[in-house]
Amino acid sequence: MSGILQARSSDAGEDGDAGEDGDVGAGSRFIFMLTRDDRTIPEARALVPAVAASGVRHVGAKDVGLPPAELAGLFADLRAAGCTTYLEVVSETPAAMVASARAALRIGPDYLIGGTEVEATRQVIAGTGIRFFPYIGRVVGHPCLLRGTIDEIVADGLRVEASGVHGINLLAYRYDGDVERLVGSLLGTVSMPVICAGSIDSEARIGAMRRLGVWGFTIGTAVLDRAIVPGRPLSDQLRRVLELAGPAPA
Repeated sequence: MSGILQARSSDAGEDGDAGEDGDVGAGSRFIFMLTRDDRTIPEARALVPAVAASGVRHVGAKDVGLPPAELAGLFADLRAAGCTTYLEVVSETPAAMVASARAALRIGPDYLIGGTEVEATRQVIAGTGIRFFPYIGRVVGHPCLLRGTIDEIVADGLRVEASGVHGINLLAYRYDGDVERLVGSLLGTVSMPVICAGSIDSEARIGAMRRLGVWGFTIGTAVLDRAIVPGRPLSDQLRRVLELAGPAPA
């Protein structure tokens, strides 16, 4: 794993932590997902110019919602716009997850995030340069939900870290318990980057991601539905999330 990747935002506090007494960390990567309800939206390619113009440089999509050829075209457009790309695996069966990993070889994302078939996916993408951030814990349903105790989820994080992946994708706000304690416990235990995904749909939740010092977080539906800045266009939604996320490494 690259030495430049840390479990938290690299400058979020003196030792990579989010600071004390509720201090705001230096920043986390905002990853805009061209998705609604865990599916890539049909108009994703048409939105790429507006997304790029907003200043957002981390952009992704789900492995469901568009045919593979359309997804490949979308990712080509994103690369041409200078974006770092993320393909999130939300397929529910082991076979479908591995099929999505194989599709990633053609789609060419910088990051493959999600999915729970860790070893099989690692074998598929070995030697490609694609960074892999699988889910941890017990993931159920679609849209994906996270279940299990905090201790169980953190222990699974240690298992996944030992497998040789590049990071972890945590369905933080899809958890039915104490989300901030879960995130803090995981970040205090593993030594690799953590992306938080799912239902980050308010300024308060974005602020929590920054304060806790996560490496990155994803938002799709809330931005597309204009929920962050009510009544304002997509460009204003994106710029506001960037502002709230703070300055983060490229």
